[in-house]
Amino acid sequence: MHPSEHRLAQTRRTFLGNSAQGVGSLALASLLERESAAAPPDSTGKWTGVVNPLPFAPRAKRVIHLYQAGGPSHLETFDYKPELDRLNGQTMPESLTQGQPIAQLQGKALKVLGPQHPYKKYGESGQEICSIFPHLGSVADELAIVRSMYTQAINHDPAHSFMNSGTSISGAPSAGAWWLYGLGAETESLPGFVVLSSVGRFGQAQPIAARQWSAGFLPSRFQGVEFRSKGDPVLYVGNPDGVNRGRQERLVGAINDMNRLRDNVVDNPEIDTRISQYEMAFRMQASVPDLMDISGETQETLDMYGTKGADGTFAANCLLARRLAERGVRFIQLYHRAWDHHGSVKKNMAGTATEVDQSTAALIKDLKERGMLDDTLILWGGEFGRTPMAQGNGRDHHIKGFSMMLCGGGVKGGITYGSTDAFGYNAVEDRVSVHDLHATMLYLAGIDHDRFKHNFQGLDFGLSGVGSPRILKEIIA
Repeated sequence: MHPSEHRLAQTRRTFLGNSAQGVGSLALASLLERESAAAPPDSTGKWTGVVNPLPFAPRAKRVIHLYQAGGPSHLETFDYKPELDRLNGQTMPESLTQGQPIAQLQGKALKVLGPQHPYKKYGESGQEICSIFPHLGSVADELAIVRSMYTQAINHDPAHSFMNSGTSISGAPSAGAWWLYGLGAETESLPGFVVLSSVGRFGQAQPIAARQWSAGFLPSRFQGVEFRSKGDPVLYVGNPDGVNRGRQERLVGAINDMNRLRDNVVDNPEIDTRISQYEMAFRMQASVPDLMDISGETQETLDMYGTKGADGTFAANCLLARRLAERGVRFIQLYHRAWDHHGSVKKNMAGTATEVDQSTAALIKDLKERGMLDDTLILWGGEFGRTPMAQGNGRDHHIKGFSMMLCGGGVKGGITYGSTDAFGYNAVEDRVSVHDLHATMLYLAGIDHDRFKHNFQGLDFGLSGVGSPRILKEIIA
């Protein structure tokens, strides 16, 4: 290797590990011990997690995040406001809106837009849910509805980043990456963090960037792996003609041997990631076809979800989510890109509800029947809500108050937590920030969010931010 190439190849850790000058031996030992402690694979190479043992008894082993991308209106999902009905068409109180962040209604006359669909009370708990979600109503006693969420970013992309990573600045690890990094993997044959997406037929489908499931400054082995929702979920998962499994195994082994030789020179943790991902890809050649083979699913199950499977719909992805959960995937994220309803909110909300209502309820029922709901945390919601003011016959982006639904994984069922004001504008009672949500998710996994940090460029970063988020113990069973 040419000397200039060797200098470029060295990582910070390599340089420090090979240097005899400039760093005291004790400080160097401490640094190297901390860095090596951040990579605890077991003898098989499976990641065992950096939080070991867990400080709290875990309730949730895995997360299924049903991400309703685009910002579903809380006023036509979980937050009924009779005052909006009464004042429909009248001017919004200036005391609420003056000087407040509004995405596309700046300088416009702000008129109240009442709820576009009636609400009903469901279950023994009497949960108030919009009538366009009757299937969710059928599992109302399993749901914890949080009506007092608020967030910081009013445009889609930074709002997605904030909901996923706790910051609107790109480059931070996503919640799924943190979850896998902290808890470790339960499967060696599939990625620990899988992403699926679907596109709705009503309203505008917002693009979702791959950085939303990035590992950020964590090792890249923790990033989400996107599976395609239709056809083969992973491209080139099969062997080409003339290559059998034995030949492929020998090829992967030879490539990894060369990578290990390189790692002996440069000591780069990303090479470990490359080795593990080659091995994972080889194992996926057997595990992915098994994942997609739904011939063992009963017709009753397919009818319950409302899908024939692998057709690219949200319903098909919900069925895949259950199958991924059964196979040990830690964090499963389903994006349904359908909720950006700046116009025709009445028609579009009803249409999009039909795309997700039945399959969401089916997933909850299916997990419960299989004994998996108790340790599977389900999240349902978007990056923000929608305004109580009209944007024509639609609603604009809104960050001051919106709703999310949680279910399973140690969460109480049949409860409603927090509230917005009479207009659904501001979260006012038991307000819940995105960082509060993240801290609660980690607590349910058995992790102390205050101590779960990763040192990057001299600072300690964590999913729950740098403030003082609280754990929502009122909604924990």
